[in-house]
Amino acid sequence: MKKQQNNIDKIMKVLIRKYPSNERTTLNRMRKKPNAFKILISCLLSLRTQDKNTEIASKKLFAVAETPEAILKLPIKKLEKLIFSSGHYKKKARTLKSVCKEIIERFNGRVPSTKEELLSIKGVGPKTANIVMAFAFRKHVLPIDTHCHRIPNRLGWVKTKTPEETETELEKVLPRKYWREFNAIFVQFGQTICQPISPFCSKCPIAEYCPKIGVERSR
Repeated sequence: MKKQQNNIDKIMKVLIRKYPSNERTTLNRMRKKPNAFKILISCLLSLRTQDKNTEIASKKLFAVAETPEAILKLPIKKLEKLIFSSGHYKKKARTLKSVCKEIIERFNGRVPSTKEELLSIKGVGPKTANIVMAFAFRKHVLPIDTHCHRIPNRLGWVKTKTPEETETELEKVLPRKYWREFNAIFVQFGQTICQPISPFCSKCPIAEYCPKIGVERSR
């Protein structure tokens, strides 16, 4: 593993060039004019769906309601219809209502900026908390989703079983200068090249550094 960790700088430099800032996901683009509440809501909508669906649902919702008070006032059926494209819309609508209620009642309508407070809100998990802290409050944290968990294990940087373990281990080996861009880069890389099943190793820009740990077949 130590040998693979020695290639981190080389790999990150290649991927930073390959995935420039103007090609980022919906959530990453929201960093330009950060609104903590919108970032939180879009992150909740992004769970278990593709980025294009997150963008559609977010735009439809924020065109009608862009504050916790406004979302709380929406009839549940209307909210479900607005976020339908994000998938799991019934469950997500209930989660949004609950989160908005807590933000109003416990935090005076403002999204908290600490991990402890964010995780105390029912429906907000570690990945969502870290995305809000990184994108809205510019804190040095590592938002770990499925791509950010899978790829470092495949590269041999870490050997972990859960995203939470990956976050802890990556903090030990990944230089802090890369933390802020890590999620944006690895989500794009994971969606286009280093896919879960049969990754495109033949056109991977970092193939020479990758031991392909756990890869049974590739293209």
